[in-house]
Amino acid sequence: MRAAPVSLAALLLFTSIQLTTAPAASGAPVDDDPSVPPGTESTYTPPEIDGSNPGLKMRDGATLAQPRVLDIVSIVETEGGEERREETTSSLKFALQAEVLFGKDSAKLTPQANGRISAIVAEIKKHNAQKVRVFGFTDNLGTYEHGRVLSKKRADAVHGVLSGQLDDAGITYEVRGYSEDYPIADNSSEEGRTKNRRVEVSFPTGGTN
Repeated sequence: MRAAPVSLAALLLFTSIQLTTAPAASGAPVDDDPSVPPGTESTYTPPEIDGSNPGLKMRDGATLAQPRVLDIVSIVETEGGEERREETTSSLKFALQAEVLFGKDSAKLTPQANGRISAIVAEIKKHNAQKVRVFGFTDNLGTYEHGRVLSKKRADAVHGVLSGQLDDAGITYEVRGYSEDYPIADNSSEEGRTKNRRVEVSFPTGGTN
C-alpha cells in the first residue's frame, strides 16, 4: 500500500512546530560582574518566524558561522519548589527558599537549615570550588531598603554556615543582598513571592574558578 504524498505546506508546518516547541537552552556561566547574579536573566521565548520574509534570506556570497557548543543547563527542583539546582557546563547554583531556612521576616536559621546547607557544602568540596557567591533575595512586599537589609542578613547567615563547615579552605566569598531585584517568579501571587524569597549559592565548576 503506497503512502499518501505529503504536501510541501504540511511539511513546512510540521517543521515549524518542531522548531517552536523545542526547549530553549538557558542560563549562563558565572562571570566576574558582581552586579548581575548568575542565572537571573529573563527566560527566552522564541519569536514567530515568517519563512517567506525576504529579509531572512542570506545575501549572495554570505556563509553561516561555524557551529559551536552552547551552554546546556540541567534544572532540578523539588516538588514543592523549596530547593532548585541549576547546572551548566561551567557553573552550579542552588536556590533555597527562605521559608526552609528562616522564620518569617527573620534572618535566624532554623534547625532544618543546616542539613540543606551541608548538602551544598558537599558539592563545593566535590568540585573544589575556590570562589563561592551567596546572594539573598526577597519579594516586593515592604520597602526596598528593608528587603535589602533582610536579604543581606540572610545571605550572611548562610555564608556563616558555609565558611564554618568548609573551614574557608582558601575560598573567596562574595556575599550580597538584592532585595526584590531579579525575581524568578511573578510577585503578584503568594506562590510567586515564595519563590522570590530565596538565598542562592553558586560557584564555577570544571576548573573555571
